[in-house]
Amino acid sequence: MIPFNAPPIVGTEIDYMRSAMESGKLCGDGGFTRRCQQWLEQRFGSRKALLTPSCTASLEMAALLIDIQPGDEVIMPSYTFVSTANAFVLRGARIVFVDVRPDTMNIDESKIEAAISEKTRAIVPVHYAGVACDMDVIMRIAQQHNLWVIEDAAQGVMSAWKGRALGAIGHIGCLSFHETKNYTAGGEGGATLINDPTLVERAEIIREKGTNRSQFFRGQVDKYTWRDIGSSYLMADLQAAYLWAQLEAAELINQQRLALWRNYYDALLPLAEKGRIELPALPEGCVHNAHMFYIKLRDGDDRSRLIDWLKEADILAVFHYIPLHSSPAGQQFGIFHGEDRFTTVESERLLRLPLFYNLAPVNQRTVINTLLSYFG
Repeated sequence: MIPFNAPPIVGTEIDYMRSAMESGKLCGDGGFTRRCQQWLEQRFGSRKALLTPSCTASLEMAALLIDIQPGDEVIMPSYTFVSTANAFVLRGARIVFVDVRPDTMNIDESKIEAAISEKTRAIVPVHYAGVACDMDVIMRIAQQHNLWVIEDAAQGVMSAWKGRALGAIGHIGCLSFHETKNYTAGGEGGATLINDPTLVERAEIIREKGTNRSQFFRGQVDKYTWRDIGSSYLMADLQAAYLWAQLEAAELINQQRLALWRNYYDALLPLAEKGRIELPALPEGCVHNAHMFYIKLRDGDDRSRLIDWLKEADILAVFHYIPLHSSPAGQQFGIFHGEDRFTTVESERLLRLPLFYNLAPVNQRTVINTLLSYFG
């Protein structure tokens, strides 16, 4: 079967992991952790990058960092993974969902301001498929209303908005290195990008279980102690070693994924021109990372038929997400502001095609030919 996804492998992962094992320091903040964090800071222009066990942990860390309290409200799209909402619900916040744009499946920036109340504390834009939200508008709204912006850039590593890296535009950015992402730390992993300099010191403390242990290891204090709330948000250096192999090859991986994405686009464009499917849209000012390639069918039934057709040919294609506002937890912990004009209907016709770094050209041609035969 042609899988939907396979974790990227560049070939140097085992050597670096062996080196980490031989260093005698497998816990967090070892040599490979420092290399990865410096790479992220220099490549993306973030004030401070901190590796975490997952993007989920990064989002939870962000909620702690901006002091989300019970009764606060946080604005985000409903079309996202549960971690985006859970991080703030765990602190007692109510989630205010707003509709998405049908072209990008990102939060509709024109609907945000109407959803703001006196309880609103933050906006969480989610860069779906590595395609940027309109961060100019979102940052302007946040500044006018004195709100935090937490970028969920789980799918956005190596993407940019008007020359600025996703995750490095808001006050805090949250990245994912899960095995389904473009770059992985051996299965799980994430990073928190701290872009507001006033948050750097406290971010290090929260990440180190509420202690100033990082300052102690840098020789800035002669002992470390409990200073604040926090948790264990460090990535093991063994995982960071795996990630370092991926980051060293980041440009190679990025170019390969972009080539695969373009192959799909060019081959399926005639179907889009005939109105049979819709292809992904790339707004002006957005540089994407080919995190995924999706098509939109006429409706859910059309999608189901195509999934079955592909499965008969041993090709796995998937869809996501069930909009959070229609889930039991979403109804309990959140509210949808305004009209659900696009979130549900667009999510029901979106289908993701196999796309990963090690996808063989012959297998991609098989996927394309099978798709064309279905529509033929």
